[in-house]
Amino acid sequence: MNALSTQLSPSYILPEKYEYDRIVDVKRLYFIRQQVEYLPIYSTILDVGCGNGVISRFLGGMGFRVLGVDISEKAIDQARKLNMWEHVRFEVMHAEKLTMEGVQFDVIICSEVLEHLEHPEVLLQQINKLLKENGKLIVTVPNGYGPRELLVTRPTLYIRNHQPMLWKFLLKVKKTMGYSGTTVQSAADRLDHVQFFTRRKLKNLAKGQGFVITRWGKSNFIEDVFPLSYFTKRIPFLQKLDCDLANLLPYFCTGGFFMVWEKR
Repeated sequence: MNALSTQLSPSYILPEKYEYDRIVDVKRLYFIRQQVEYLPIYSTILDVGCGNGVISRFLGGMGFRVLGVDISEKAIDQARKLNMWEHVRFEVMHAEKLTMEGVQFDVIICSEVLEHLEHPEVLLQQINKLLKENGKLIVTVPNGYGPRELLVTRPTLYIRNHQPMLWKFLLKVKKTMGYSGTTVQSAADRLDHVQFFTRRKLKNLAKGQGFVITRWGKSNFIEDVFPLSYFTKRIPFLQKLDCDLANLLPYFCTGGFFMVWEKR
């Protein structure tokens, strides 16, 4: 493993000069690393909906061969510009194309993707074909009824879609307060959430596509809900405290779910 991978720890200490600047993103990355760190170095990994390729490049730094795919040309362009590994490549394509080519992978990552899809089961059907029989599918999604989705995402989407004047005012206020509206994860132009998952819905979704969820993890609690987020984004200690608190609270309190899916 390289220096970046070894610096990640259960305390979610930010790796020096790494791309993520939020503790919850590092916590998600740490969960993913835990699932692959003992696999043979020749294992192949597919990062579906890879966005700007942050996760793919991190796993490439661990020595794995990684293919990152996304339908956003803008995101893939950014991923290629930042890539430094010969054994990591990025392509603009749908998972269906890989299925037609008959390739399979030891690990597939689908991180912060399913919530953007009108029909996530369609993608999961393709992923099932692409995953080897004893492989792992690592999935992360927001908790559709967690603090951020209930108090930020849903109200924001409603205002944007139904209150255009208020939305323009809100954008100005966000810009003044330093909220850019962009994300390190992806440079794609539209990242609306159209799915709002519960644990039960995720279990049923997995079962319907031939998977079983074998491991669960939690992201953060409430640190990215405004106005608290205005302060926590500047104070990593508060972000870490919130991530640690999420581990102690019931699952319905977490802002997001981390999971391992395996074929049934």
